[in-house]
Amino acid sequence: MSFKSEFSKGIIKENPTFRMLLGMCPTLATSLAVFNGIGMGLAATFVLVGSNIMISALRKVTPEKIRIPIFVVVIATFVTTVDLIMAAFVPGLHEVLGIFIPLIVVNCIIFARAEAFAFQHGISDSLADGLGMGLGWTLALCGLSAIRELLGTGTILAFADFGFPGIRVFDQSLAATMVILPPGGFITLGLLIGLLNWVISRKSKKSQNA
Repeated sequence: MSFKSEFSKGIIKENPTFRMLLGMCPTLATSLAVFNGIGMGLAATFVLVGSNIMISALRKVTPEKIRIPIFVVVIATFVTTVDLIMAAFVPGLHEVLGIFIPLIVVNCIIFARAEAFAFQHGISDSLADGLGMGLGWTLALCGLSAIRELLGTGTILAFADFGFPGIRVFDQSLAATMVILPPGGFITLGLLIGLLNWVISRKSKKSQNA
């Protein structure tokens, strides 16, 4: 497959959140604000790309029986790197995301791509796969976060690290607090998954009837 097709599949066709339903725990826990979604998504993308490339490069010299421990060491190296970078440059965001940054080590999205793709394909394809899956998850997080932040607080794009309180769209007294609570996260995510599946189904039927 071409670099473009490997990259684009993670955006919609095999989107980790909306299509494959992977990484649900960090998706729901960190999608309270757009910048949370951006930070978490980019951190995971960095780890995905780095670990995919490294695992692909080492696949021919990696013993089958100890591949999982090797995956863990490689992934943990990139997670530690991004964790320290975020702590140094965006400490507020790093504190908000908390334990979910170190837990990228065991994120099922990262492990799924390492086991099912990077260990079976070349470096170029693994790079494209990591970028596509990472961007797909970042877009899903940002979309979910935008809805929850806006409806739950009345503001959008608040970012404490830069002292930006966000854009006030409507009065906070009109905000639906439940949206930023766990039940609201599940409901919003379910509605988005249903909407995307409906759109894809409609397009599939139109293409079949054409």
